[in-house]
Amino acid sequence: MTTTTAPQGRTATAPPGRTDTAPQGRTELLRPDRTPVRVLVVDDEAPLAELLSMALRYEGWEVRSAGDGAGAVRAARDFRPDAVVLDVMLPDMDGLSVLGRLRREHSDVPVLFLTARDAVEDRIAGLTAGGDDYVTKPFSLEEVVARLRGLIRRSGTALAAERSQSTLTVGDLVLDEDSHEVSRGGDAIHLTATEFELLRFLMRNPRRVLSKAQILDRVWNYDFGGQANVVELYISYLRKKIDAGRTPMIHTRRGAGYLIKPGE
Repeated sequence: MTTTTAPQGRTATAPPGRTDTAPQGRTELLRPDRTPVRVLVVDDEAPLAELLSMALRYEGWEVRSAGDGAGAVRAARDFRPDAVVLDVMLPDMDGLSVLGRLRREHSDVPVLFLTARDAVEDRIAGLTAGGDDYVTKPFSLEEVVARLRGLIRRSGTALAAERSQSTLTVGDLVLDEDSHEVSRGGDAIHLTATEFELLRFLMRNPRRVLSKAQILDRVWNYDFGGQANVVELYISYLRKKIDAGRTPMIHTRRGAGYLIKPGE
Protein backbone atom coordinates (compact mmCIF):
# COMPACT_ATOMS: atom_id res chain seq x y z
CA MET A 1 0.00 0.00 0.00
CA THR A 2 1.51 3.31 -1.02
CA THR A 3 0.74 6.84 0.12
CA THR A 4 0.35 9.56 -2.48
CA THR A 5 0.63 13.24 -1.62
CA ALA A 6 -1.95 15.50 -3.22
CA PRO A 7 -1.43 19.24 -3.79
CA GLN A 8 -0.98 21.48 -0.74
CA GLY A 9 0.33 18.60 1.33
CA ARG A 10 -2.97 16.73 1.43
CA THR A 11 -2.49 13.00 1.46
CA ALA A 12 -4.54 10.06 0.40
CA THR A 13 -3.67 6.40 0.51
CA ALA A 14 -3.69 4.80 -2.94
CA PRO A 15 -4.98 1.30 -3.70
CA PRO A 16 -2.35 -1.31 -4.48
CA GLY A 17 -2.04 -0.87 -8.22
CA ARG A 18 -5.31 -2.53 -9.21
CA THR A 19 -8.15 -1.33 -11.41
CA ASP A 20 -10.37 -4.40 -11.69
CA THR A 21 -13.69 -5.18 -10.01
CA ALA A 22 -14.44 -5.62 -6.31
CA PRO A 23 -11.84 -7.65 -4.41
CA GLN A 24 -12.44 -11.33 -3.72
CA GLY A 25 -14.31 -11.99 -0.49
CA ARG A 26 -15.86 -8.51 -0.35
CA THR A 27 -19.58 -7.91 -0.70
CA GLU A 28 -20.31 -6.30 -4.04
CA LEU A 29 -22.90 -3.53 -4.24
CA LEU A 30 -25.10 -3.42 -7.32
CA ARG A 31 -28.00 -1.30 -8.48
CA PRO A 32 -31.43 -3.00 -8.59
CA ASP A 33 -30.92 -3.61 -12.32
CA ARG A 34 -27.66 -5.45 -11.45
CA THR A 35 -25.45 -2.76 -13.02
CA PRO A 36 -22.53 -1.21 -11.07
CA VAL A 37 -23.13 1.45 -8.44
CA ARG A 38 -22.53 4.98 -9.78
CA VAL A 39 -20.52 7.55 -7.84
CA LEU A 40 -19.84 11.18 -8.77
CA VAL A 41 -16.55 12.63 -7.46
CA VAL A 42 -16.39 16.43 -7.24
CA ASP A 43 -12.99 17.97 -6.42
CA ASP A 44 -10.97 20.68 -8.16
CA GLU A 45 -7.65 18.96 -7.32
CA ALA A 46 -7.23 16.69 -10.33
CA PRO A 47 -4.65 14.31 -8.76
CA LEU A 48 -6.84 13.76 -5.73
CA ALA A 49 -9.96 13.28 -7.83
CA GLU A 50 -8.12 10.70 -9.93
CA LEU A 51 -6.97 8.80 -6.85
CA LEU A 52 -10.51 8.72 -5.51
CA SER A 53 -11.89 7.62 -8.86
CA MET A 54 -9.32 4.85 -9.13
CA ALA A 55 -10.13 3.54 -5.64
CA LEU A 56 -13.86 3.53 -6.37
CA ARG A 57 -13.41 1.79 -9.72
CA TYR A 58 -11.41 -0.84 -7.86
CA GLU A 59 -14.63 -1.54 -5.95
CA GLY A 60 -16.26 -2.28 -9.31
CA TRP A 61 -18.24 0.97 -9.30
CA GLU A 62 -18.84 3.30 -12.23
CA VAL A 63 -17.31 6.72 -11.57
CA ARG A 64 -17.59 10.17 -13.10
CA SER A 65 -15.77 13.26 -11.89
CA ALA A 66 -16.21 17.03 -12.02
CA GLY A 67 -13.81 19.83 -11.10
CA ASP A 68 -16.27 22.56 -10.14
CA GLY A 69 -19.81 23.09 -8.92
CA ALA A 70 -21.41 23.81 -12.28
CA GLY A 71 -19.80 20.72 -13.77
CA ALA A 72 -21.04 18.67 -10.83
CA VAL A 73 -24.64 19.75 -11.35
CA ARG A 74 -24.44 18.95 -15.07
CA ALA A 75 -22.78 15.59 -14.44
CA ALA A 76 -25.36 14.61 -11.83
CA ARG A 77 -28.19 15.44 -14.20
CA ASP A 78 -26.72 13.20 -16.90
CA PHE A 79 -25.09 10.48 -14.79
CA ARG A 80 -27.74 10.13 -12.05
CA PRO A 81 -25.29 8.89 -9.39
CA ASP A 82 -26.12 6.65 -6.44
CA ALA A 83 -23.73 8.67 -4.24
CA VAL A 84 -21.66 11.87 -4.45
CA VAL A 85 -18.25 12.67 -2.99
CA LEU A 86 -18.26 16.47 -2.73
CA ASP A 87 -15.41 18.81 -1.81
CA VAL A 88 -16.58 21.72 0.33
CA MET A 89 -14.22 24.23 -1.35
CA LEU A 90 -14.67 24.56 -5.12
CA PRO A 91 -13.52 27.35 -7.46
CA ASP A 92 -16.94 28.59 -8.57
CA MET A 93 -19.21 27.91 -5.59
CA ASP A 94 -18.94 26.19 -2.23
CA GLY A 95 -20.01 22.61 -1.68
CA LEU A 96 -23.05 23.61 0.35
CA SER A 97 -24.42 25.55 -2.63
CA VAL A 98 -23.74 22.59 -4.91
CA LEU A 99 -25.53 20.32 -2.46
CA GLY A 100 -28.59 22.58 -2.55
CA ARG A 101 -28.75 22.35 -6.34
CA LEU A 102 -28.24 18.59 -6.29
CA ARG A 103 -30.98 18.11 -3.75
CA ARG A 104 -33.49 19.94 -5.94
CA GLU A 105 -33.09 17.33 -8.69
CA HIS A 106 -31.83 14.29 -6.77
CA SER A 107 -33.40 14.59 -3.34
CA ASP A 108 -32.35 11.19 -2.04
CA VAL A 109 -28.78 10.82 -3.30
CA PRO A 110 -26.36 10.41 -0.35
CA VAL A 111 -23.53 12.97 -0.22
CA LEU A 112 -20.15 12.54 1.46
CA PHE A 113 -18.39 15.87 2.07
CA LEU A 114 -14.62 16.28 1.80
CA THR A 115 -13.35 19.14 3.91
CA ALA A 116 -9.95 20.54 4.84
CA ARG A 117 -11.50 22.15 7.92
CA ASP A 118 -12.11 20.09 11.04
CA ALA A 119 -13.95 22.76 13.03
CA VAL A 120 -17.13 21.50 14.66
CA GLU A 121 -19.18 24.35 13.17
CA ASP A 122 -18.05 23.40 9.65
CA ARG A 123 -19.10 19.80 10.15
CA ILE A 124 -22.45 20.83 11.62
CA ALA A 125 -23.04 23.24 8.72
CA GLY A 126 -22.47 20.48 6.18
CA LEU A 127 -24.70 17.98 7.91
CA THR A 128 -27.39 20.57 8.57
CA ALA A 129 -27.40 21.53 4.89
CA GLY A 130 -28.30 17.96 4.00
CA GLY A 131 -24.94 16.20 3.74
CA ASP A 132 -24.98 12.61 4.96
CA ASP A 133 -21.39 12.28 6.17
CA TYR A 134 -17.99 13.97 5.94
CA VAL A 135 -14.29 13.09 5.80
CA THR A 136 -11.56 15.53 6.80
CA LYS A 137 -8.43 15.94 4.66
CA PRO A 138 -5.96 14.31 4.76
CA PHE A 139 -7.80 11.00 4.62
CA SER A 140 -7.27 7.39 3.59
CA LEU A 141 -9.04 6.12 0.51
CA GLU A 142 -10.12 3.08 2.48
CA GLU A 143 -12.03 5.35 4.85
CA VAL A 144 -13.80 7.11 1.97
CA VAL A 145 -14.77 3.78 0.40
CA ALA A 146 -16.02 2.40 3.72
CA ARG A 147 -18.13 5.47 4.42
CA LEU A 148 -19.58 5.44 0.90
CA ARG A 149 -20.47 1.78 1.19
CA GLY A 150 -22.31 2.54 4.41
CA LEU A 151 -24.19 5.48 2.88
CA ILE A 152 -25.19 3.51 -0.21
CA ARG A 153 -26.38 0.57 1.88
CA ARG A 154 -28.45 2.79 4.15
CA SER A 155 -29.99 4.66 1.21
CA GLY A 156 -31.40 1.43 -0.18
CA THR A 157 -30.29 2.32 -3.72
CA ALA A 158 -28.12 -0.78 -4.13
CA LEU A 159 -28.32 -4.49 -3.50
CA ALA A 160 -25.66 -6.55 -1.78
CA ALA A 161 -24.41 -9.49 -3.80
CA GLU A 162 -21.81 -11.80 -2.30
CA ARG A 163 -19.06 -12.69 -4.75
CA SER A 164 -19.14 -16.30 -3.60
CA GLN A 165 -18.51 -17.84 -6.99
CA SER A 166 -15.03 -18.17 -8.40
CA THR A 167 -16.22 -18.57 -12.00
CA LEU A 168 -16.19 -15.76 -14.55
CA THR A 169 -18.34 -16.23 -17.65
CA VAL A 170 -18.50 -14.17 -20.83
CA GLY A 171 -20.56 -15.79 -23.55
CA ASP A 172 -19.34 -19.37 -23.91
CA LEU A 173 -15.97 -18.51 -22.35
CA VAL A 174 -15.56 -19.72 -18.74
CA LEU A 175 -12.67 -18.99 -16.35
CA ASP A 176 -12.36 -20.58 -12.90
CA GLU A 177 -10.31 -18.30 -10.65
CA ASP A 178 -9.64 -21.06 -8.10
CA SER A 179 -8.58 -23.92 -10.38
CA HIS A 180 -7.17 -21.66 -13.12
CA GLU A 181 -9.08 -23.68 -15.71
CA VAL A 182 -10.36 -21.98 -18.85
CA SER A 183 -12.71 -23.31 -21.49
CA ARG A 184 -14.69 -22.04 -24.44
CA GLY A 185 -17.70 -23.90 -25.71
CA GLY A 186 -16.67 -26.78 -23.44
CA ASP A 187 -13.18 -27.04 -24.96
CA ALA A 188 -10.31 -26.67 -22.49
CA ILE A 189 -7.85 -23.84 -23.18
CA HIS A 190 -4.36 -23.94 -21.69
CA LEU A 191 -2.88 -20.57 -20.73
CA THR A 192 0.36 -19.39 -19.19
CA ALA A 193 0.18 -17.55 -15.86
CA THR A 194 0.44 -14.15 -17.55
CA GLU A 195 -2.11 -15.03 -20.22
CA PHE A 196 -4.48 -16.20 -17.48
CA GLU A 197 -4.07 -12.95 -15.51
CA LEU A 198 -4.67 -10.85 -18.63
CA LEU A 199 -7.78 -12.83 -19.56
CA ARG A 200 -9.09 -12.61 -16.00
CA PHE A 201 -8.72 -8.81 -16.05
CA LEU A 202 -10.61 -8.61 -19.35
CA MET A 203 -13.36 -10.96 -18.14
CA ARG A 204 -13.83 -9.04 -14.90
CA ASN A 205 -14.60 -6.01 -17.05
CA PRO A 206 -16.74 -7.34 -19.93
CA ARG A 207 -17.66 -4.82 -22.65
CA ARG A 208 -15.40 -2.23 -20.99
CA VAL A 209 -12.49 -0.80 -22.96
CA LEU A 210 -9.26 -1.20 -20.97
CA SER A 211 -6.30 0.95 -21.95
CA LYS A 212 -2.79 -0.41 -22.36
CA ALA A 213 -1.75 1.60 -19.30
CA GLN A 214 -4.49 -0.02 -17.19
CA ILE A 215 -3.51 -3.48 -18.40
CA LEU A 216 0.17 -2.89 -17.69
CA ASP A 217 -0.64 -1.63 -14.21
CA ARG A 218 -2.92 -4.54 -13.36
CA VAL A 219 -1.18 -7.48 -15.06
CA TRP A 220 2.49 -6.45 -15.01
CA ASN A 221 2.37 -4.04 -12.05
CA TYR A 222 4.35 -1.21 -13.58
CA ASP A 223 3.53 2.14 -15.11
CA PHE A 224 2.98 2.71 -18.78
CA GLY A 225 6.25 3.85 -20.33
CA GLY A 226 6.92 2.60 -23.82
CA GLN A 227 6.00 -1.00 -22.96
CA ALA A 228 2.76 -1.12 -24.94
CA ASN A 229 4.27 -3.76 -27.20
CA VAL A 230 4.12 -6.35 -24.43
CA VAL A 231 0.35 -5.81 -24.14
CA GLU A 232 -0.11 -6.16 -27.89
CA LEU A 233 2.00 -9.33 -27.86
CA TYR A 234 -0.03 -11.03 -25.12
CA ILE A 235 -3.33 -9.94 -26.63
CA SER A 236 -2.22 -11.70 -29.82
CA TYR A 237 -1.36 -14.82 -27.78
CA LEU A 238 -4.82 -14.81 -26.22
CA ARG A 239 -6.55 -14.33 -29.54
CA LYS A 240 -4.78 -17.38 -30.97
CA LYS A 241 -6.03 -19.49 -28.07
CA ILE A 242 -9.44 -17.94 -27.39
CA ASP A 243 -10.66 -16.80 -30.80
CA ALA A 244 -8.94 -19.14 -33.28
CA GLY A 245 -11.61 -20.73 -35.47
CA ARG A 246 -14.39 -19.07 -33.47
CA THR A 247 -16.35 -15.82 -33.46
CA PRO A 248 -13.91 -13.21 -32.04
CA MET A 249 -14.46 -12.11 -28.45
CA ILE A 250 -11.35 -9.96 -27.91
CA HIS A 251 -11.61 -6.65 -29.73
CA THR A 252 -9.35 -3.66 -30.30
CA ARG A 253 -10.57 -0.07 -30.03
CA ARG A 254 -7.95 1.85 -31.93
CA GLY A 255 -6.36 4.54 -29.78
CA ALA A 256 -8.31 3.42 -26.71
CA GLY A 257 -7.50 -0.18 -25.75
CA TYR A 258 -9.03 -3.64 -25.69
CA LEU A 259 -12.27 -5.25 -24.53
CA ILE A 260 -13.89 -8.64 -24.36
CA LYS A 261 -17.53 -9.34 -25.11
CA PRO A 262 -19.61 -12.36 -26.12
CA GLY A 263 -19.18 -13.51 -29.71
CA GLU A 264 -21.99 -12.27 -31.93
